[in-house]
Amino acid sequence: MKSKKQTGQQVFDYMIMGIVILISLFPFLWVFLSSFKTNSQILSSSFSLPTSLYTEGYRIALEKVDIISRFFTSLFVAGISTVLAVIFYSMAGYVLARTEFKGKKIIFLLLISSMLIPSNAMVQPVYFVINKLGLYDTKAGLILIYTGFGMAMSLFLLKNFFMAVPKELEEAAYMDGAGFLKTYTKIMLPLSKPAMASSAILTFIFSWNEFMYAMLLTSSEKNRTLPLTIKYFTSTFSFNYSSMFAALVMCILPTVLVYVVLQEQVAESMVAGSVKG
Repeated sequence: MKSKKQTGQQVFDYMIMGIVILISLFPFLWVFLSSFKTNSQILSSSFSLPTSLYTEGYRIALEKVDIISRFFTSLFVAGISTVLAVIFYSMAGYVLARTEFKGKKIIFLLLISSMLIPSNAMVQPVYFVINKLGLYDTKAGLILIYTGFGMAMSLFLLKNFFMAVPKELEEAAYMDGAGFLKTYTKIMLPLSKPAMASSAILTFIFSWNEFMYAMLLTSSEKNRTLPLTIKYFTSTFSFNYSSMFAALVMCILPTVLVYVVLQEQVAESMVAGSVKG
């Protein structure tokens, strides 16, 4: 039997969690419900529930801009950037965690120090490099930039995860005749799925939502990404809120779904990365 104090504490904890969940979900739920309301309903009572399933906002949004094309462009760019980041940075993280060589700490600090540099400060050099490489207005240019921007956080997560894995597992693999590469692919990669999932989610969400470099480094419709569509709708539909909210839902929903699917892996990686030995 729980004491009154324990019951009261549990009720208090649930109340706090409920408030936090409500604050977190309310903006998205409000936008989602508002996308099914007419413009007059939104203006007359912005917090009321829709009286009917109004889908005209979605139709207008799809007619004004080729959202489907931009959706798949964003999906392609974010997807390839995520895959490349996970592959390259998992290998780099494993080497930094398990291999001893001169200057390892300095190299690691230099690689993750990009987190301290504001992205606005890198606009001019990034634009110059992309132009010199002939990658302006290409998906490859965006993929290169997004993969690079995911380096610091991915390396930090993956290196710490590999350091938390007991060395005895690798020693046993070496005794069975496995080399460095086979140990990495057969032992370490399967164990690092939670950390790789976290890295993938962070890289994908950043790549999906990034606006500044997508606007700066692209000019043609075929290479425009979905965040640029949001900017277009907020200016074009400044008085047509149902269409603007419909466009926002179509842009936000993929990242929400990705996190919901992989949230367990993210939690596992956070716990595993906090325990050593």
